[in-house]
Amino acid sequence: MTDITPSGISRPTGDGTGAEHAALFPIDPGAMAALHTRLAELAGEHGLLDVAYRTIDTPVGPLLLAATEKGLVRVAFEREDFDMVLESLARKISPRVLEAPRRLDAVAAEIDEYFAGKRHAFDVPLDYAMSSGFRQIVQRYLPHIGYGRTQSYKEVAELVGNPKAVRAVGTACATNPLPVVVPCHRVLRTDGSLGGYIGGPDAKTTLLTLEKAA
Repeated sequence: MTDITPSGISRPTGDGTGAEHAALFPIDPGAMAALHTRLAELAGEHGLLDVAYRTIDTPVGPLLLAATEKGLVRVAFEREDFDMVLESLARKISPRVLEAPRRLDAVAAEIDEYFAGKRHAFDVPLDYAMSSGFRQIVQRYLPHIGYGRTQSYKEVAELVGNPKAVRAVGTACATNPLPVVVPCHRVLRTDGSLGGYIGGPDAKTTLLTLEKAA
């Protein structure tokens, strides 16, 4: 009996048969990694891969990166539960989700440069398919807040043309599907306090401190 993982790959379940097969036919981890890479390449070549993903280690913990043909569609913190994030991508974009690290090499490199203090803006294409309406309007505005600078929720509301939508701006930041790359961490409360952050207050402080130091 098999079950389908969020990445679309079947795995044995139930009576332990899978474990028995693994014991009888051991596969070298390197060979397994190569096989998975080839599977991802073939899926892409045949148009069977709609969402590619990988995870990377950063100063704010592991991040999950996911991209469509249009661009980076999701950046997720570990506290969001990566399995749930993948399920959301499968539900909202396409069930054809597969771990394909090479497809995210450029994104991973830019994020590494950012945390090293060598990059102040991201150049990778973005796909805002995980948001819509006013939330997307706010999220598209956020990259215009300069590196090392901050604005209040109220200022952002005014700048996107809806001065009364302060709470809605807060919601748009809190649900930003592309944190770090789309810098919702640069938006603070009017009194200068942090406000909420999808990655938690420690992650927001780390990002602001990094930018201030640079």
